[in-house]
Amino acid sequence: MRVISGRFRGRRLVAPAGMGTRPTTDRIRESLFNILGPSLHSKQVLDLFAGTGALGIEALSRGAAAAVFVDQAKAALATIRRNLRQLQLEGVTRVLQWDIRRNLNCLKHERHRFNLVFMDPPYETQAVVPALTALLQCGAMADDARVIVEHSRRESLDPIPAGLILSDQRQFGKTLVSFLNTVL
Repeated sequence: MRVISGRFRGRRLVAPAGMGTRPTTDRIRESLFNILGPSLHSKQVLDLFAGTGALGIEALSRGAAAAVFVDQAKAALATIRRNLRQLQLEGVTRVLQWDIRRNLNCLKHERHRFNLVFMDPPYETQAVVPALTALLQCGAMADDARVIVEHSRRESLDPIPAGLILSDQRQFGKTLVSFLNTVL
């Protein structure tokens, strides 16, 4: 797995051993960032269910200002920290261990509001809607935030929590990538 574009283009990222983490494929990541285009400059990024940190790192490589990575698994957190250290990104990132399914209170005191959020929960665990609800409740999103959710096409986003609207959805095999915008 490599960073696709930007200042870290071609740099290798490590992934935890085993099947506990399912990194976003290069093909999906490339398509996703092509859709986002040049809008990443100076964004405050939140990478939920971060796994390897590849989505947040790709955003940083393409001009995002800072990123916070949240995951519960210790192996994922160690991998994210290793990837950030290899790219010397510790100064513009934070890594938090938290159970996202419960709430996102860990974000209530963040200095900046996030205007780009990536969410890639384990497939078919029904974690998407509760995580979106927790994200809205914690108050950490900017008014112009965009949320990108990678999920199984068999897992519905309904009901989309009030405050978000589905603006686009793309299918990649068994994977759906849903783009939501805030309407706060």
